[in-house]
Amino acid sequence: MATTLKDVAKEAGFTVTTVSRVLNNRGYISDNARLRVADAMKKLNYQPNELARSLQNKHSKTIGVIVPHIRHPYFSDMISNLENQANKKGYKILLCNTQGKEEKIMEYVDMCTANRVAGLILFSGSMDPSAFSQMDIPVITLERYVDSGTASVECDNVQGGELAAKKLIDCGCKHLLHVGGFTDTPMPADMRVEGFRKVCDQYGVSFFKINTEVSQFDTMDYQELLVKSLTEHPDVDGIFANSDIIAAQAMQICRKMGIEVPEQMKIIGFDDSIVASLTAPQLTTIHQPVKEMAENAVTLLDAALSGKIVARRTVLPVQLVERETT
Repeated sequence: MATTLKDVAKEAGFTVTTVSRVLNNRGYISDNARLRVADAMKKLNYQPNELARSLQNKHSKTIGVIVPHIRHPYFSDMISNLENQANKKGYKILLCNTQGKEEKIMEYVDMCTANRVAGLILFSGSMDPSAFSQMDIPVITLERYVDSGTASVECDNVQGGELAAKKLIDCGCKHLLHVGGFTDTPMPADMRVEGFRKVCDQYGVSFFKINTEVSQFDTMDYQELLVKSLTEHPDVDGIFANSDIIAAQAMQICRKMGIEVPEQMKIIGFDDSIVASLTAPQLTTIHQPVKEMAENAVTLLDAALSGKIVARRTVLPVQLVERETT
């Protein structure tokens, strides 16, 4: 005979209503109650019927997470933190990887809504904003602000550019290069160059910027672009890259071209992903508060789902992490 909620309640020593509140994470529930219910479920091998619960509650305890890549260190780190934060609030995540293919975005949105997800956390920079207004679930965007979305969570990209420029200039760099940003897709990360430009103008230091292509972001291969840039501008003595991946490849190109880092070239990345501590020399970078961004995204979604008014835009500070490339 199949185990029922009533059996779990009896084993845990609670009423069926209390056990239901624990499973649906409703109202105040003590840690002791959660533990006793979990122990009872484990002992009786009870598995909640997620489909039935989603039909009853109009949504499941699942959050759809749509990312452009899972191989990129930044996204893998963010996904791990989102899953951890979601679990703390009683949610699971449904992970969708578009692999850089725009046509997959709406396909995954439709799949998530068909599976009655509680809400969406979206990283896409190319989704049609009009699609947000057609959804009746919270939509939280990370590193992208959309007027019709529920809320966005971003890092302070302008501050990141300012910190990078000031550090390179303080190190004595006179000819700077900024690598990053797409030519056709406006994103909050584009503001990094604005902060960089502001500081360069203040100090009277020249710099030039090269944009990357979406195809390079998809393959994470920037070497040809970097070789071309450093060949055409041999006087460059400081590089600020929009990601640690780009910065690490800049270090490789410098080595191949006989440019010593940090003696002849100072390099700063962005993200503070695991890549930054694995390079030799270790990479100076701008730390993105990934854990805090994930926590804010899940908290905002959960609050919006409860009918609470949430901040439309949350911008979290970044910080410079100095290692060996400066």
